[in-house]
Amino acid sequence: MNMITFFLVGLLVHVVFFISIFDIYFTSPLVHGMTPQHVSLPPPAKRLVLFVADGLRADSLFKPDINGTTRAPYIRNIIQNRGTWGVSHTRVPTESRPGHVALIAGFYEDVSAVAKGWKENPVEFDSVFNESRHTWCWGSPDILPMFAKGATGDHVHTYTYPATMEDFASTDASKLDTWVFDEVKVFLNSAKQNETLLSKLHEEQNVFFLHLLGIDTNGHAHRPMSTEYLDNIGLVDAGVAEMVSVFEEFFGNDGKTAYVFTADHGMTNWGSHGASHPSETLTPLVAWGAGVQTAQKATSTSQNYDDDFLKEWGLETYRRVDVNQADIAALMSSLIGVPVPLNSVGVLPLQYLNNSQHFKAENMYANAIQILEQFKVKMEQKKETTLSFLFTPYQILTDSKQMDFMRHARELIQKGQFKDAINLCDLLISQAMEGLSYYHTYDRFFLGSSVVLGFVGWTSYVVLVILKTHASLRKPPISRDKMPGRSVGKVFLCIGLLVTLFLLLQASPFTYYIYCLLPVPVWYSVIKEFGTFVDLIRSIPSLPLSKCCGYFVLVTFGIELLVVSFFYRAMLTLGLITLTLWPFVSGLHRRAKSRSVSWVLSCLCLAAFPLLPVVGREPNTNYVLCAGALTLFNSFSYLWSSHGHVGLHKRDRRLFIGQMIQVALCAYVLASTHSSLQLKQGLPLFNQLISWSTLVSSFFVPLLTSTRLFHRLLSILLSLICVYLLLSTGYEALFPPALSWLMFVWINMEQDAMDTQGASSTTELHRIDFAETIDLTKIRQLKLDDIRRSYFFVFFIIIAFFGTGNIASINSFDPASVYCFLTVFNPFIMGGLLMWKVLIPFIIVMCTFETVQVSTRLSSRSLFLIVLVISDLMALHFFFLVKDHGSWLDIGTSISHYVIVMSMTIFLMLLSVMTHILTSKRILIGRRLKMHFK
Repeated sequence: MNMITFFLVGLLVHVVFFISIFDIYFTSPLVHGMTPQHVSLPPPAKRLVLFVADGLRADSLFKPDINGTTRAPYIRNIIQNRGTWGVSHTRVPTESRPGHVALIAGFYEDVSAVAKGWKENPVEFDSVFNESRHTWCWGSPDILPMFAKGATGDHVHTYTYPATMEDFASTDASKLDTWVFDEVKVFLNSAKQNETLLSKLHEEQNVFFLHLLGIDTNGHAHRPMSTEYLDNIGLVDAGVAEMVSVFEEFFGNDGKTAYVFTADHGMTNWGSHGASHPSETLTPLVAWGAGVQTAQKATSTSQNYDDDFLKEWGLETYRRVDVNQADIAALMSSLIGVPVPLNSVGVLPLQYLNNSQHFKAENMYANAIQILEQFKVKMEQKKETTLSFLFTPYQILTDSKQMDFMRHARELIQKGQFKDAINLCDLLISQAMEGLSYYHTYDRFFLGSSVVLGFVGWTSYVVLVILKTHASLRKPPISRDKMPGRSVGKVFLCIGLLVTLFLLLQASPFTYYIYCLLPVPVWYSVIKEFGTFVDLIRSIPSLPLSKCCGYFVLVTFGIELLVVSFFYRAMLTLGLITLTLWPFVSGLHRRAKSRSVSWVLSCLCLAAFPLLPVVGREPNTNYVLCAGALTLFNSFSYLWSSHGHVGLHKRDRRLFIGQMIQVALCAYVLASTHSSLQLKQGLPLFNQLISWSTLVSSFFVPLLTSTRLFHRLLSILLSLICVYLLLSTGYEALFPPALSWLMFVWINMEQDAMDTQGASSTTELHRIDFAETIDLTKIRQLKLDDIRRSYFFVFFIIIAFFGTGNIASINSFDPASVYCFLTVFNPFIMGGLLMWKVLIPFIIVMCTFETVQVSTRLSSRSLFLIVLVISDLMALHFFFLVKDHGSWLDIGTSISHYVIVMSMTIFLMLLSVMTHILTSKRILIGRRLKMHFK
């Protein structure tokens, strides 16, 4: 198998392993075909007004100021006199789309929607808006359309402002909320002149949705403790008071309007959200109006909460009723008398209702049947796709037990034993939810076993390829064909046919065939190389066993250290401190004293970064200016050194000087942009043009320079650091210069580590040209020391990834890092810039690894195969650590770790191609400006 074929096969296999986690753990929980459950009793409200203050924290609303005054006097008055209040507990990820889906549709976001962004539904789902007679919505163009798209008919009407209004650099983002309030008033006034619209507005089961984004935008731009954020809460409070007055006047104070005020998620002190910090997951819920229980005095049982918020908020005398965010959809449905959304997993919070016990029991019964309907559909789907003798039903809720539950609950309601009926329905809901989870994860063990079998087979095959091709084990085979190839092929062909037949009989999805059949050719390839195992066993007496065992122990310990570093970043500091011992353990310090000192100092310098905070830090452009100055100093030092003059033409010198000027300009642009935004003067157009032109030029400017080793590396580094400076807000700007220092030292140390026979001198190292054709006769075989080189590379890749942050935590992203490029909210462009910022340290390490391979005369495939084995062992480790129980944070973190490692492996394979182009290709511009690759 040639290198290109092996690369493509390896890429395909890893893509399959990567996608498998989505089929095993990220499958859609939604089912279709259920019947809506109507309640025959008349609802208390004819209409519902829903206010969602995007990004509003519970403590920011409820907690009084230092002087004891409240920021939201109207909402406070509702809590104390007219309504019921509590905390709505959200789930991870605490983002706008999943929060609104939980509020309005009653289920926690289908994770396949991650790839679809904010505007498109990967699957259609039911919602309170869809079940309503009419719904009118005002607010953000990122939220409202997804509920209109999934609605049947044409009864969900949306009014959105232009996306350009969502500007983080805006002098006053509260205008987003003012726009909503003004538009509602204009709409109701115009309805008075429109008989058709007026008639629709006075119908029953109507919903009015006011999405208020100003608080979230001000929180991102100025932080939740800022005056802008807190003042915006006061503006929203006054706007809610005005809207209530407007609605009551419009409908003639008929007392048939119910109001719900809540938030989709909160926000951290550093202005982000997405993870599980209490400031993100605790949101306010206040309900009042028709059908809602009025304020109740607290009792010892009603205030049994483990937090100290009540005293801090000054609300300890008022009954607090907490809910899960999905419960709000059931509450809204019961208030206006529409069926609970078909996919809802929320439970009706009865304490919010001010109605008869009969009404509560009937609604709980409908809620229970609605969830039971999902369970039954899920069970039937699984039964249809499983052979009858293999199907194991959920024993707690068999068909007979379902009928008993429903019949008994109905009898209790008919007898007037409403409390017992409610308790029975509550029990039925909990058991149906457990059953839903049981059938949702029914195939998980089967699929997981298939993926692990394929994983182990692939890793074994790569090890065999290393041994056979690169480790001098290609001896004349004596017993290589003890296992006849044709016989083995027939056996595996039969296995493949049996697996296919089994999947066909079960009507399994297409992806199941991939996961279950992939191990067949992989293990066939492994068994075919049985002779390589024989050669290895025969060569054991000639191997340095003590050195082999030492490397095995060190690599095993090293892999475990990397795995633990995903949970505790400080472990990377321990690893870097351990790496400082390498020159002394290997004896290199005797041959290269100055470089050994540089190695120790650069390791210790980089070791400080994993100890620094990932989130919660204030922007500080002084660090960025310092990083720019440091980069310029190092560049000047290299250019004017003797090594810098080797092979450096005037044209290249001009390019380097131009790149250094660009570094200084980018540092200035970053400082200028943040200064302008602090003064609320917006993003200067000149700064924006410089930023985008720098980003675009960074892809091809290095290709204009010399392909001499250090010349090309310096050009790549300058281009990448320019972009990194523009995307930095604080100390992380110092990370690429520190990492680059260690990488340059590593290149030189590896040259010193080579055996003196045939090794290049230091001078020759500086004369290496990436573009030169490699003499295949000088390519050496792998040695045990190459295992260390490969591990160093994987370790440095993890350092590049976790050195200044943790992408596994969504809330580590600071929107301020993209303000040099844009300030108007655009999740895809912002996400793309964030990903490029994450990849820049990757590319620095990848280019260094490419250099190490060239300078140590090793084929690009050889070391990478060892890297592949190490990263696959890490991925397999994380596959076994994936959880489907515990807190939502634990589950999400365990899955994200596997996804990160698999993504990293796939990225490394793709980046290896990119870095080869970056280092070895050159664009030549001739006299006639004709460009071609050299």
